[in-house]
Amino acid sequence: MRTLAIIGLSALAFTVSACGQKAAEPTGQASEAAVSGPESAPGVVVTDAMIRLPAVPGSPGAAYFTVSQGSGAPRKLVSVYVEGTGRAEMHETVTTGGVSKMQQVKDVPLEAGKSVQFKPGGMHVMLFDVEDTLKAGTNSELTVTLDNGDKVSVPARVETLAGSGMADHDMSGHDMSKM
Repeated sequence: MRTLAIIGLSALAFTVSACGQKAAEPTGQASEAAVSGPESAPGVVVTDAMIRLPAVPGSPGAAYFTVSQGSGAPRKLVSVYVEGTGRAEMHETVTTGGVSKMQQVKDVPLEAGKSVQFKPGGMHVMLFDVEDTLKAGTNSELTVTLDNGDKVSVPARVETLAGSGMADHDMSGHDMSKM
């Protein structure tokens, strides 16, 4: 029962924190470049990209993916763009003294031969001003930008929260006052 109350309060807090919708033309599908394009950041690969629509319209959504650097000098992931959203922020969930909260991160280090997973309960991307043109069952384009300006774009499947259960992004430990 406590978990349901916390989830409800979290949804309400997200609703309050989100600002107006941004008008855009419907997309629904990833661009041709995202589907077939070569990566423009040699050695960097993005896989398993997924967009989780907000449970309540006007609230933030989330994006998850794995980014790997196969070779080369250490790099930093400095931003994420998701077609059909007003803005995207990289966040991580941290636990201090038994209390978990989200905090925004400026960049994410990438090392040769290693992967960084953006997943529920860890590193993730918060999506604000999610347009109603994003529909479950379609794809959108997710683009990551590295510290030297190189970018990698991939198709990201769009899903609803209801289809996969609340356990995927448990907001109960997030300190919503920091958003």
